[in-house]
Amino acid sequence: MRLTLIIFQLYLPACHSLKDKRRIIKSIKDKVRAHFNVSIAEVNYYETWQRSALAIAWVASDGSGIDRIINALDKLIQSYCELQILKMERMEY
Repeated sequence: MRLTLIIFQLYLPACHSLKDKRRIIKSIKDKVRAHFNVSIAEVNYYETWQRSALAIAWVASDGSGIDRIINALDKLIQSYCELQILKMERMEY
């Protein structure tokens, strides 16, 4: 069994309120949950309008599909024109 954790550091330049930010983050979380069997949560910058950190974690029986899932997650998050990915951290246990 392998546990994989990905943390996306995001910059949301178009957000001018927490309401704007939460709308975008909720949309991302809903799409990720709908397309992948993973856990996702906002883990930092809760009260900052233009920053967010999303942690995505899942357990796989082997490592064969991990890179494929990471690439698909990256592509899905990059599809949002309202944000920029500042950094992506990957941890495996």
